[in-house]
Amino acid sequence: MQFVRSEVYKGPFDAFCKISQQEGFFRLWRGTNASLLLAVPTVGIYMPCYDVFRDWLEDFSRKNAPEFTPYAPSVAGAMARALACITCSPIELAKTRMQAQKFLHAGMTPPGMWETLVGVLLSVKNKSTGKDFQGFQVLWTGAGTQLARDVPFSAICWVTLEPLRRHLLGLVESEANALSILGANFSAGIIAGGVAAAVTCPLDVAKTRRQTEKDPIKAIKTSTRKTLVEIWRDGGVRGLFTGVVPRVIRAGPSVGIVVSFYELVKYMLHQADAS
Repeated sequence: MQFVRSEVYKGPFDAFCKISQQEGFFRLWRGTNASLLLAVPTVGIYMPCYDVFRDWLEDFSRKNAPEFTPYAPSVAGAMARALACITCSPIELAKTRMQAQKFLHAGMTPPGMWETLVGVLLSVKNKSTGKDFQGFQVLWTGAGTQLARDVPFSAICWVTLEPLRRHLLGLVESEANALSILGANFSAGIIAGGVAAAVTCPLDVAKTRRQTEKDPIKAIKTSTRKTLVEIWRDGGVRGLFTGVVPRVIRAGPSVGIVVSFYELVKYMLHQADAS
C-alpha cells in the first residue's frame, strides 16, 4: 500500500471538487469513525471537567481575588481541554492521518483507524536502529502542537462564550425553558467558536503538518515553533491561515451544538430531579 499527502488546494470549494473527482464523493467522509470515537471521550472529559474547574475557580477567586473572577472560565477551559487532549491524542493522530492521506490503489479499502495507528508504530520500528526508539510516544506525535492549539482555543472560546450566554439567558431569566437554554447556548457557542477558531488557525495548520509528517522521527523531534517558522517561510501569512474559512465554518456550529445540548441535558436532568 502506498499513500501520499494530498495536493495543495486553492480553497474549500476547489478541494471539495478535486477530492470528489479523484477519490470519490464518499472520500469526503474519510476518518468519520475516528472522529466519532474521538468526540465521545473528548466531550465526556472536557465538559464535566470544565464545569468543575470553573465553579471551583470562580468560588476561589470571589473569596481571594475578585478581580480575577471574569477570567475563571478561560483558565477552566484551558485546564479541561489540556486533560482531554492528552487523553485522546492517539485517536486525533489517526483521524488526521486518515483524512490527509490519498490512497493510490483503486478498488482496495484504505486502512481504518486501528490499522493507521499500527502503521505509525511499525514505521517507527522499521526506522529504529536496534534501539527502542521512543516506543509508544509516537502515538502522541503532535500532542504538543495540539495542546498549543486547543488550550488557547478553549481559553478564548470560554472567556467569550460565558458572558454572551449569561447575557442572553438573563434576558429570559424569569421565563427560562428548554428552548431558551438551547438557543442562548447555541448562539453564544457559534460566535465564541468562530472567533477562537480564527485566532488559533496557525496552530491548527502546524498540528496538521506535524501529524502528517511521513518521517516519525522527524515528527517527534520537530517543535511547534519550528513548524510555524517553516510554514511562515513557505507561505507567509496566507500559509499560516490556510483553511481558516472552513475551520471557522466548522468550529462555530460544532461548539454551539456541543455546548447547547450539554446544557439542555443538564437542564432536563435538573428538572426531573426537582419534580
